[in-house]
Amino acid sequence: MADVTLDAKGLNCPLPILKAKKALKDVPVGGTLEILSTDPGSVADFESFCKTTGHELVETGEDGGAYRFLIKKN
Repeated sequence: MADVTLDAKGLNCPLPILKAKKALKDVPVGGTLEILSTDPGSVADFESFCKTTGHELVETGEDGGAYRFLIKKN
């Protein structure tokens, strides 16, 4: 279970990333943020976001056009 969940469904790039960056401020170090998105571009966006910020992309998944990302804050 994630510490914080962000529902970014219906939002297009770059909004899911921008909202995730803001939401991570409320996540303690070592905690997790779950993001739900319907933007297909968010898959590559969150991989790149984690590489550049140093956070860990723990899990990704897709179910019926909805994407789920679990990010661990470092």
